[in-house]
Amino acid sequence: MDPITDIFRTMHVTAFGQHRLEATAPWGLIQENRTEEKVTSSGKKNSPTDLAHFTMLSRGNCWLSVEGIPDPIPLTGGDCFLLARDTSIVMRDSPRTRPRSTFREIAAKAKSNVAHYGGGGAPTTIVCGSFSFDRASLKPITQLLPSFILIKADQARTLALHNTMQALASEMAEQAPGSGVVATRLAEVLFIQILRAHIASGPERNKGWLRAVFDPQMGTALSAIHDRVNSPWTVGSLAEAAGMSRSAFAARFKDLLGQTPLEYVTEWRMQKAMQLLQQRDKKLIDVARSVGYESDAAFSKAFKRVVGANTGEYIKRGFEGRRSQSDVYCLKFRV
Repeated sequence: MDPITDIFRTMHVTAFGQHRLEATAPWGLIQENRTEEKVTSSGKKNSPTDLAHFTMLSRGNCWLSVEGIPDPIPLTGGDCFLLARDTSIVMRDSPRTRPRSTFREIAAKAKSNVAHYGGGGAPTTIVCGSFSFDRASLKPITQLLPSFILIKADQARTLALHNTMQALASEMAEQAPGSGVVATRLAEVLFIQILRAHIASGPERNKGWLRAVFDPQMGTALSAIHDRVNSPWTVGSLAEAAGMSRSAFAARFKDLLGQTPLEYVTEWRMQKAMQLLQQRDKKLIDVARSVGYESDAAFSKAFKRVVGANTGEYIKRGFEGRRSQSDVYCLKFRV
């Protein structure tokens, strides 16, 4: 199994907060770089670090300014972008238009999931929403996701992406029986399609984790790890799989991925273990053996070191997290 496919299989993504903005020129809105928490009906607050926000321009044209990018970006119908972290943005009909309101202020005035704003001129329609990731998905996703992804309408794979987004918007708007389940599945597909389009853009393959995946020798070693995560890997056996000397392999691996080969193996084993533990019908020793440990004691020690909690605590958190998925999020409109 290739590493990218393995990460896709491990991710669990939920969509929420699907909304539409009908803007007319002149208009300008800002999303401030501020922390927002989602609050469940039980009063518990969850960290915003498990969120990403997606936006698609379905009609018209506008300009997007992103924190950390010096020049404004022109957007046209069919363009979409994803913000993986809390990042300030400004959207407006023209670079000369001064933003006078925030998305939060416009949302507060909206009476439904459709917000209207602007001076009555040329129309622009923006569809947006958010993704939430479970705990086991966070580490793999951060390996693939920069703070900002822009997918232009004329890039490869965008037709399927747009069809999925339209289907997701329809499911979330109708709220027919089973819409929640269908929307979650569509969200997973949409997120993967965004990542696939991002990966398909050549320059991105030369950065970070993707650079290692597409490196012929490192990619072979990573594929071996992901294909046989329960194998008794050593630096020597991984170097042999890559066709390199032990020392050269270890140095290049750490240079590209920022950690040693065995640190990577252990972290990925724990990612797979977290996924298995959430199924709740697995015995601890079976989970341990599935990820390469002969005893549950050795597995539990490694799990606590990497995850920061013992398996019992993690299972309890996972159960509480799933139970709260049906709670209403205190977000009305989000880009």
